[in-house]
Amino acid sequence: MSEPMSGKPSAAAHPESIRRLPDGGVEIGWSDGVRSAYSPRLLRQACPCATCREERAAPKPKGLLQVLSPQELVPLSIAGMKPVGQYAYGIEFSDGHSSGIYTLDYLRELG
Repeated sequence: MSEPMSGKPSAAAHPESIRRLPDGGVEIGWSDGVRSAYSPRLLRQACPCATCREERAAPKPKGLLQVLSPQELVPLSIAGMKPVGQYAYGIEFSDGHSSGIYTLDYLRELG
C-alpha cells in the first residue's frame, strides 16, 4: 500500500476534482487523497508533444542570448483544459500552444 503523499503514479488513482488556483495554475485532487498543484510554466515546459520534446532535446548554442518572442513576454496562463478519453487531458496555453496530451500518469509524475 503506497502512501498518499508519495507523488508516485498509482494505476488506481484518478482525478476527483480540478480547480484553478489564484496564480493561474491548476490543482488536481486524486482519488487516493493526493492533491497536486501545477503552475502554467511547469505544464508548458513539460509539454509531452513531439515538437516540444525535440526542442528540449536539441543542443543549445552557448554564449548567445535567447531572443524572446512576444508570447514569452506576456505572463503564461492556462486558457483551457479538456479531457481526452478517460486517460489524459489536453491543455491549451495563452501562448497558443495546445498540442500536448498529458496522460493521468504523466500528471501524477509531474505533481
